[in-house]
Amino acid sequence: MNQHDSRRDAGGGSTAHYQQSLAKDLSPFTLFAVAFGFVSIATGIFTAYGSVLNSSGPLGIWTWPIVVIGQLAVALVFGALAARVPITGYAYQWVSRLANPVLGWILGWISFTFLAVVVVAVDYTIASTILPVLLGYEGTAANAWVITAVVMLLQALLVATSTRATQRVNNGAVTIQLVGMIGLVVLLFGVGFATGDFDASNLFSRGDVPAEGYFAFGGASEASPWAMGFLLGAFTIVGFESAANLAEETKNPAYVVPRAMYRAVITLGILGMLFLIAVTGLSGDPAALAGSATPIADVITNVLGSFLGKAMLVLVVISIFSCGLVITLSGSRLIWAMSRDERFPGWQAFHKISPARGTPMNATFMMFVVSQAVLGVFAFSTDALFALFSAATLLPAIIYAATVALYIVKRRNLPPTRGFTLGRWEIPVLVVAVVWLVWELLIFRDASFRASWNYVAVMVAIGAVYFVYLLARKGVSGLTMPDMESIDATLDAEPETGEHARHSR
Repeated sequence: MNQHDSRRDAGGGSTAHYQQSLAKDLSPFTLFAVAFGFVSIATGIFTAYGSVLNSSGPLGIWTWPIVVIGQLAVALVFGALAARVPITGYAYQWVSRLANPVLGWILGWISFTFLAVVVVAVDYTIASTILPVLLGYEGTAANAWVITAVVMLLQALLVATSTRATQRVNNGAVTIQLVGMIGLVVLLFGVGFATGDFDASNLFSRGDVPAEGYFAFGGASEASPWAMGFLLGAFTIVGFESAANLAEETKNPAYVVPRAMYRAVITLGILGMLFLIAVTGLSGDPAALAGSATPIADVITNVLGSFLGKAMLVLVVISIFSCGLVITLSGSRLIWAMSRDERFPGWQAFHKISPARGTPMNATFMMFVVSQAVLGVFAFSTDALFALFSAATLLPAIIYAATVALYIVKRRNLPPTRGFTLGRWEIPVLVVAVVWLVWELLIFRDASFRASWNYVAVMVAIGAVYFVYLLARKGVSGLTMPDMESIDATLDAEPETGEHARHSR
């Protein structure tokens, strides 16, 4: 391992004693596209909208702005950390250095289990909620399994073959998604108002959900209908931190990565709310729509007609494929980062970079194999999509809560940075993040999330077995990490040619 090389990176930051082994050529737009592509409102809303209609009714869409504000606060905290430790591995690296390597490994493993399940949830959406409408066939558990497996294979092959090709595909897909989603929203509103089909009363309807106890807190093992509505935004507005997982491949990561994260959350938050209002206002009978396996696709085709509606669904397929691609990319980098520190099972194979491709091919293959195993476990569940998306919402909530808690405890000990800082907004941002994350985690006491907790328990148990072996082999003293360096000290050591020189180097 070339772990203790203090080589300085091209962006004026530091690889914190790691030798630069990945190409450093990702642009600010590419990082924004990574964060935007992972969050992907098309993916999240198509996946979770039907469940929210059933649990909360159309009124549940108004939880979206609250989630956006909460997740924006989390993104800002993550940005402050990414600016100080711009290293591949994000939360795993931050916690390992700010707390200790044991907690860092635990959070790294939880992050891995999240990426392994969320890529399945995302790609399963294509097979179960879009392609049956787009291609006119009856969706079954068997064909959804096969189609999802093929989609994940294509994504893994692309990520393993070329990072440059992957970023080009994602950049193009994100551009299509951004332009296409804006166009779709405009079309839905335009046609809806022109035909008189837009029904504003739907926006405040509970559908078939009873009014009694709707806004209540709920019981010890039951969340209220209103609370369940938060899952729509909580599942969708996640993954912005994937930009931090490409820090070592980014020019000037201390400046670029934080901005990519919070700009993606803001952009997607606004666009997603407009899309939800348009779809819900045009849903016709919300109670009837709640019974559909493909509610969003049904609304689009009903409003825009078969040809234009299917063209918009092709756009959504591209968006979702892009989302799964970014998740596969992020997962392969996390496996590689943990393997570089000899912390991942089979690290001897997974820390290698392909000389021909310049990618962590073995780590990408591992990501593919594990996600296929997760798909096999969930594929024939009676409610596979709900189980997948709820597990993929619970895990990032745990990761975000642990990381924010660590920031609160260690914020006085962080090295300074010129890349990004919360400044006088630090305390308000932390308060919003904490309140939001506590509320989100309380939702998961509901009994309907039993399968999600079971997945977490099984994956944690698998990780615990390996970690016991790791401790027995190395001991706690053998898990030390390279020290954090002050990014300012590195920047001060380099001459600046102008006011913004550090941002362009």
